[in-house]
Amino acid sequence: MSSETIISARDLSLTFQTNDGPVHALKDVSLDIEKGDFVSFIGPSGCGKTTFLRVMADLEQPTAGAITVNGVSPEEARRARAYGYVFQAAGLYPWRTIGGNIRLPLEIMGYSKPEMAERVSRVLELVELAGFENKFPWQLSGGMQQRASIARALAFDADILLMDEPFGALDEIVRDHLNEQLLHLWKRTNKTIAFVTHSIPEAVYLSTKIVVMSPRPGRITDVIESTLPRERPLEIRDSPEFIEIAHRVREGLRAGHGDDV
Repeated sequence: MSSETIISARDLSLTFQTNDGPVHALKDVSLDIEKGDFVSFIGPSGCGKTTFLRVMADLEQPTAGAITVNGVSPEEARRARAYGYVFQAAGLYPWRTIGGNIRLPLEIMGYSKPEMAERVSRVLELVELAGFENKFPWQLSGGMQQRASIARALAFDADILLMDEPFGALDEIVRDHLNEQLLHLWKRTNKTIAFVTHSIPEAVYLSTKIVVMSPRPGRITDVIESTLPRERPLEIRDSPEFIEIAHRVREGLRAGHGDDV
């Protein structure tokens, strides 16, 4: 079966102009993400992980190189609602119920009331929040709020999910649980996921492909194709195969720091 390239970057660079001079956030980044991939981006703070995600989402404009999303420019993909975006903070409106927060993009897009109701019900089921539609964000734990944020990104059924460290602020037990849930969700929906993280175990556990990035200027130092099976109980993290991939990620991060040492 031939794979279909969903996101393709070629020699992508992005330089921010600041009062202190130019900041080279990305330099000569080339990467292909295939349909159904779960790709994690890992690297030190300031290495361009989030910037790369924001370029995919048409929230930042590259200064050199090219990128396509579903074969078109990020702007065209955004207009076609090709992706959902999950930010580091859940970003739920406190005066809206959970259902109201999830409905918001659907209201903006002009869906009918019956269709909105059906979609909200379906995505709440997907993220295991059925029954919480009429609760307010302050009545939910941090982990549940983040699941509601994922539900909102899934509501209009985009094929691509862009996730910027969605579990970074959560404690380890909750994070483990949400990692498991996210894998189940990915398996059920067959979305293509681009996921930013600072956690090596999280990157290895979730991904079909791990992209290791260097400190500024952000470059790709390694792309690791996971050899783990798609069925991944948490205990797989104790397996020799998992530990070996984690070691390679750590080595890639260390190599990326080579210029600074």
